[in-house]
Amino acid sequence: MAPAIELEDVGRAYGERTALAGITLTLEPGRTLSVFGANGAGKTTLLRILATLLKPHAGRARVLGRDLPAEGWAVRGRVGLLAHDPLLYRELSARENLQFHARLHGVSESRVAELLDVVGLRARADEPVRTLSRGMAQRVAICRVALHEPELLLLDEPLANLDPGAAEAVEPLIGRNAGPARVVISHDVEHGLEEADIVLGLRAGRSAILAPRADVAVSDLRALYTAAARGVRA
Repeated sequence: MAPAIELEDVGRAYGERTALAGITLTLEPGRTLSVFGANGAGKTTLLRILATLLKPHAGRARVLGRDLPAEGWAVRGRVGLLAHDPLLYRELSARENLQFHARLHGVSESRVAELLDVVGLRARADEPVRTLSRGMAQRVAICRVALHEPELLLLDEPLANLDPGAAEAVEPLIGRNAGPARVVISHDVEHGLEEADIVLGLRAGRSAILAPRADVAVSDLRALYTAAARGVRA
């Protein structure tokens, strides 16, 4: 089976500003890459490249055995992306949003009902998303991501706005034991490290840390953020 992700010297720039440079790593199926770094370190750019939403300007990127960007069309339906924007239609209900995405992916409506039950939203499923709390909207977005049972989950702070009960409820859908390979962006160094198989720490778009979880301490990650705050170069 091909690796879920293969990156070789991947880079991306916005005009004269380098967002990513020299990123090289491999993530095997079913494993989790936890990504850390201060704001502007390149985390979201990396996620958007993996989701086929941005083209790398340098290096080679393969996702689920397909070259990006040339074969992005063959990757998109096999990936689940959870970004800061929940990508929901605010005037539609939770159920209607999920039914829309179910039709796009050829998924049965019974799957929609199943997921709404899993995340505890059956009673609010027919209310417009705009009336839901941020935490409830996040649960709907997580259902959207898991709906088509993707082979790769790309998760940007997936537990944001969730209380402990809600975080526990979504664990079977996007957690460590959910099944797919995962790339998880987190600022919670303790939880993010616990979730990881491989740790990537970005500073100014470059790998400041790239190692198996066993070789990385919480203090290493805290130092990464401290260095960024002080303007220390990688």
